[in-house]
Amino acid sequence: MNFLTIGHRGVMGVEPENTLRSFLAAERAGLDLIELDLHLSKDGALVVMHDAEVDRTTDGTGPIAEKTLAELRALDAGRGERVPVFEEVLDAVKTPLQAEIKDVAAARALAEVMHRRDLVDRVEVSSFHDEAVAEIARLVPGVRTALIADRYGTDVVERAVEAGAATVCLDIRRLTLEVVEHARKADLKIIGWVVNTLDHLRLVRALELDGATTDYPEIKRTGRFTA
Repeated sequence: MNFLTIGHRGVMGVEPENTLRSFLAAERAGLDLIELDLHLSKDGALVVMHDAEVDRTTDGTGPIAEKTLAELRALDAGRGERVPVFEEVLDAVKTPLQAEIKDVAAARALAEVMHRRDLVDRVEVSSFHDEAVAEIARLVPGVRTALIADRYGTDVVERAVEAGAATVCLDIRRLTLEVVEHARKADLKIIGWVVNTLDHLRLVRALELDGATTDYPEIKRTGRFTA
């Protein structure tokens, strides 16, 4: 089985999350995919940040949607890093990306970039929101999509199928064998998150998941010995 290790916001356990520094560290560590988060700035730029507000990860305050790209660029995102835009990440690393979108508007902006740069084979798109998954699938034929869930039952499988997702990314702390078996019957791939301990990695392997999202690059190396 080709077990995937996915860098969560780069390698956020050791570098400032969702920064070029973090993504480059994930690539150097040999992680198979790099996960990142996308929001739209006030002037429509696809900026890479997890929260809807800048408060937690920068020295600024307030919603991303109320700031221009220039205003976001002026913020310190950790260790002197700047808030990157999606296109910068595409240029900085060659590792395939898993881009998480927060809403339909971000799906439409991302679709434009994916068409312009021919990214259907390089970028998988994920979201907690069924409608965002369905929208990117409609706008970018052939794109790989994933539905993310942290509170779920077996119904997450039906939701993923209806949205056209090929993968479910599921909180490892709530994952059950019943959900795994249900997903397999629907031919869905399953990624567990966030896998930061050896116990969680053993669980992922015991359930025969397709991969793990992690904050730490060491999981890539450790994963080889738990197969």
